Amino acid sequence: MALAKPQMILLDLDGTLVDSVPDLAYCVDEMMARLGLAPHGEARVRTWVGNGVERLVKRALTGEMEAEPEGAAYDRALPIFLDLYAANTSQRSALFPGVREGLEGLQQGGYTLACVTNKAERFTLPLLADLDLSRYFELVVSGDTLPTKKPDPAPLLHAANRFGLPPTSCLMVGDSVNDVKAARAAGFAVACVPYGYNHGRDIREAVPDAVIETLTELPALFT
Repeated sequence: MALAKPQMILLDLDGTLVDSVPDLAYCVDEMMARLGLAPHGEARVRTWVGNGVERLVKRALTGEMEAEPEGAAYDRALPIFLDLYAANTSQRSALFPGVREGLEGLQQGGYTLACVTNKAERFTLPLLADLDLSRYFELVVSGDTLPTKKPDPAPLLHAANRFGLPPTSCLMVGDSVNDVKAARAAGFAVACVPYGYNHGRDIREAVPDAVIETLTELPALFT
Protein backbone atom coordinates (compact mmCIF):
# COMPACT_ATOMS: atom_id res chain seq x y z
CA MET A 1 0.00 0.00 0.00
CA ALA A 2 1.27 3.48 -0.87
CA LEU A 3 1.72 5.98 1.95
CA ALA A 4 1.71 9.75 1.88
CA LYS A 5 5.27 11.02 2.14
CA PRO A 6 5.80 11.90 5.83
CA GLN A 7 7.64 14.86 7.30
CA MET A 8 8.73 12.84 10.33
CA ILE A 9 9.33 9.13 10.80
CA LEU A 10 9.25 7.63 14.29
CA LEU A 11 10.96 4.28 14.72
CA ASP A 12 10.54 1.74 17.46
CA LEU A 13 13.78 0.25 18.83
CA ASP A 14 13.55 -3.34 20.08
CA GLY A 15 12.22 -5.71 17.44
CA THR A 16 12.28 -3.04 14.74
CA LEU A 17 15.86 -1.77 14.64
CA VAL A 18 17.63 -4.04 17.11
CA ASP A 19 17.39 -7.70 18.03
CA SER A 20 17.90 -7.27 21.76
CA VAL A 21 16.58 -10.69 22.78
CA PRO A 22 20.01 -12.34 23.15
CA ASP A 23 20.94 -9.85 25.89
CA LEU A 24 17.51 -9.96 27.51
CA ALA A 25 17.50 -13.76 27.51
CA TYR A 26 20.97 -13.88 29.03
CA CYS A 27 19.83 -11.56 31.82
CA VAL A 28 16.61 -13.50 32.44
CA ASP A 29 18.43 -16.81 32.73
CA GLU A 30 21.21 -15.37 34.89
CA MET A 31 18.54 -13.82 37.14
CA MET A 32 16.79 -17.17 37.40
CA ALA A 33 20.06 -18.88 38.29
CA ARG A 34 20.75 -16.37 41.06
CA LEU A 35 17.28 -17.01 42.40
CA GLY A 36 17.87 -20.77 42.35
CA LEU A 37 15.31 -21.28 39.57
CA ALA A 38 15.46 -23.07 36.22
CA PRO A 39 16.42 -21.06 33.11
CA HIS A 40 13.95 -20.47 30.28
CA GLY A 41 16.18 -20.20 27.20
CA GLU A 42 16.28 -17.63 24.44
CA ALA A 43 13.45 -19.08 22.35
CA ARG A 44 10.93 -18.77 25.17
CA VAL A 45 12.12 -15.33 26.26
CA ARG A 46 11.70 -14.15 22.66
CA THR A 47 7.93 -14.69 22.96
CA TRP A 48 7.80 -12.58 26.14
CA VAL A 49 9.60 -9.42 25.01
CA GLY A 50 7.81 -6.21 24.10
CA ASN A 51 6.07 -4.80 27.17
CA GLY A 52 8.97 -3.52 29.26
CA VAL A 53 11.41 -5.22 31.59
CA GLU A 54 9.02 -5.21 34.54
CA ARG A 55 6.54 -7.39 32.67
CA LEU A 56 9.39 -9.51 31.31
CA VAL A 57 10.55 -10.28 34.85
CA LYS A 58 6.99 -11.18 35.85
CA ARG A 59 6.71 -13.53 32.88
CA ALA A 60 10.01 -15.14 33.79
CA LEU A 61 8.87 -15.73 37.37
CA THR A 62 5.43 -17.09 36.48
CA GLY A 63 5.97 -18.60 33.05
CA GLU A 64 2.79 -16.85 31.91
CA MET A 65 2.08 -13.72 29.88
CA GLU A 66 -0.12 -11.80 32.30
CA ALA A 67 0.15 -13.55 35.67
CA GLU A 68 1.37 -11.69 38.74
CA PRO A 69 4.17 -13.28 40.78
CA GLU A 70 4.28 -13.26 44.56
CA GLY A 71 5.29 -9.75 45.62
CA ALA A 72 8.40 -10.64 47.60
CA ALA A 73 9.75 -12.78 44.76
CA TYR A 74 9.26 -9.95 42.27
CA ASP A 75 10.81 -7.39 44.60
CA ARG A 76 13.87 -9.59 44.89
CA ALA A 77 14.09 -10.45 41.19
CA LEU A 78 13.65 -7.05 39.55
CA PRO A 79 16.79 -5.37 40.99
CA ILE A 80 18.84 -8.40 39.99
CA PHE A 81 17.58 -8.17 36.43
CA LEU A 82 18.08 -4.41 36.22
CA ASP A 83 21.68 -4.68 37.39
CA LEU A 84 22.35 -7.47 34.91
CA TYR A 85 20.78 -5.61 32.02
CA ALA A 86 22.64 -2.40 32.81
CA ALA A 87 25.85 -4.36 32.27
CA ASN A 88 24.53 -6.30 29.26
CA THR A 89 22.44 -3.84 27.26
CA SER A 90 24.34 -4.35 24.02
CA GLN A 91 26.80 -7.19 24.57
CA ARG A 92 24.90 -9.64 22.36
CA SER A 93 22.37 -7.41 20.57
CA ALA A 94 22.62 -6.64 16.86
CA LEU A 95 20.88 -4.65 14.14
CA PHE A 96 18.33 -6.44 12.01
CA PRO A 97 19.23 -6.76 8.30
CA GLY A 98 18.77 -3.56 6.33
CA VAL A 99 18.51 -1.27 9.35
CA ARG A 100 21.78 0.61 8.89
CA GLU A 101 21.20 1.02 5.16
CA GLY A 102 17.58 2.03 5.74
CA LEU A 103 18.43 4.69 8.31
CA GLU A 104 21.20 6.06 6.12
CA GLY A 105 18.81 6.36 3.20
CA LEU A 106 16.10 8.05 5.24
CA GLN A 107 18.58 10.50 6.76
CA GLN A 108 20.02 11.34 3.36
CA GLY A 109 16.46 11.78 2.09
CA GLY A 110 15.98 14.64 4.53
CA TYR A 111 13.42 13.02 6.81
CA THR A 112 13.20 14.03 10.45
CA LEU A 113 13.86 10.81 12.37
CA ALA A 114 13.00 10.06 15.99
CA CYS A 115 13.16 6.92 18.10
CA VAL A 116 10.15 6.11 20.28
CA THR A 117 10.58 3.09 22.55
CA ASN A 118 9.11 1.61 25.72
CA LYS A 119 12.63 0.82 26.95
CA ALA A 120 13.74 2.98 29.88
CA GLU A 121 16.17 5.78 29.08
CA ARG A 122 18.96 4.24 31.19
CA PHE A 123 19.00 1.32 28.74
CA THR A 124 17.88 3.10 25.55
CA LEU A 125 20.62 5.69 25.27
CA PRO A 126 23.54 3.29 25.86
CA LEU A 127 22.08 0.79 23.39
CA LEU A 128 21.71 3.46 20.70
CA ALA A 129 25.23 4.72 21.37
CA ASP A 130 26.86 1.28 21.47
CA LEU A 131 25.30 0.27 18.15
CA ASP A 132 26.10 3.65 16.55
CA LEU A 133 22.45 4.59 16.05
CA SER A 134 22.30 7.82 18.05
CA ARG A 135 23.45 9.95 15.14
CA TYR A 136 20.36 9.18 13.10
CA PHE A 137 17.82 10.55 15.58
CA GLU A 138 16.93 14.14 16.35
CA LEU A 139 14.80 13.03 19.30
CA VAL A 140 14.60 9.93 21.51
CA VAL A 141 11.44 9.30 23.53
CA SER A 142 12.04 6.49 26.02
CA GLY A 143 9.58 4.51 28.08
CA ASP A 144 10.05 6.75 31.10
CA THR A 145 10.25 10.10 29.29
CA LEU A 146 6.53 10.63 29.89
CA PRO A 147 4.05 9.25 32.45
CA THR A 148 2.66 6.85 29.83
CA LYS A 149 4.16 4.76 27.04
CA LYS A 150 2.94 2.90 23.95
CA PRO A 151 0.20 1.83 23.23
CA ASP A 152 -0.78 5.20 24.69
CA PRO A 153 -0.44 7.82 21.93
CA ALA A 154 1.32 10.35 24.20
CA PRO A 155 4.92 9.49 23.17
CA LEU A 156 4.05 9.84 19.50
CA LEU A 157 2.19 13.11 20.00
CA HIS A 158 5.08 14.39 22.13
CA ALA A 159 7.43 13.82 19.22
CA ALA A 160 5.10 15.49 16.73
CA ASN A 161 4.66 18.49 19.01
CA ARG A 162 8.42 18.74 19.51
CA PHE A 163 8.81 19.49 15.81
CA GLY A 164 5.54 21.37 15.38
CA LEU A 165 4.10 18.79 13.00
CA PRO A 166 0.51 17.59 12.63
CA PRO A 167 0.03 13.86 13.30
CA THR A 168 -1.23 13.37 9.75
CA SER A 169 2.26 14.22 8.46
CA CYS A 170 3.97 11.60 10.64
CA LEU A 171 4.68 7.88 10.23
CA MET A 172 5.28 5.30 12.94
CA VAL A 173 7.45 2.28 12.06
CA GLY A 174 7.27 -0.63 14.48
CA ASP A 175 6.92 -4.35 14.93
CA SER A 176 4.09 -4.91 17.39
CA VAL A 177 0.41 -4.35 18.03
CA ASN A 178 1.42 -1.70 20.59
CA ASP A 179 2.98 0.34 17.79
CA VAL A 180 -0.15 0.02 15.65
CA LYS A 181 -2.47 0.94 18.54
CA ALA A 182 -0.36 3.96 19.47
CA ALA A 183 -0.21 5.17 15.87
CA ARG A 184 -3.95 4.80 15.36
CA ALA A 185 -4.73 6.66 18.58
CA ALA A 186 -2.30 9.44 17.67
CA GLY A 187 -3.54 9.82 14.10
CA PHE A 188 -0.26 8.63 12.56
CA ALA A 189 0.19 6.36 9.59
CA VAL A 190 1.89 3.11 10.57
CA ALA A 191 4.17 0.64 8.79
CA CYS A 192 5.42 -2.55 10.42
CA VAL A 193 8.18 -5.09 9.99
CA PRO A 194 7.19 -8.78 10.28
CA TYR A 195 10.28 -10.07 12.07
CA GLY A 196 9.99 -8.41 15.48
CA TYR A 197 8.48 -9.05 18.88
CA ASN A 198 4.70 -9.49 18.62
CA HIS A 199 4.32 -12.48 20.94
CA GLY A 200 4.31 -14.96 18.09
CA ARG A 201 1.43 -13.35 16.19
CA ASP A 202 1.61 -12.16 12.60
CA ILE A 203 1.72 -8.35 12.67
CA ARG A 204 -0.58 -8.29 9.65
CA GLU A 205 -3.42 -9.25 12.00
CA ALA A 206 -3.11 -5.76 13.52
CA VAL A 207 -3.78 -4.26 10.06
CA PRO A 208 -1.01 -1.65 9.77
CA ASP A 209 -1.04 0.59 6.71
CA ALA A 210 1.91 -1.31 5.26
CA VAL A 211 4.25 -4.19 6.03
CA ILE A 212 7.88 -3.97 4.89
CA GLU A 213 10.40 -6.78 4.98
CA THR A 214 13.29 -4.40 5.73
CA LEU A 215 13.66 -0.71 6.46
CA THR A 216 15.24 -0.17 3.05
CA GLU A 217 11.82 -0.78 1.43
CA LEU A 218 10.17 2.16 3.18
CA PRO A 219 10.92 5.05 0.76
CA ALA A 220 9.41 3.12 -2.17
CA LEU A 221 6.02 3.27 -0.42
CA PHE A 222 5.87 7.06 -0.36
CA THR A 223 3.80 8.96 -2.91
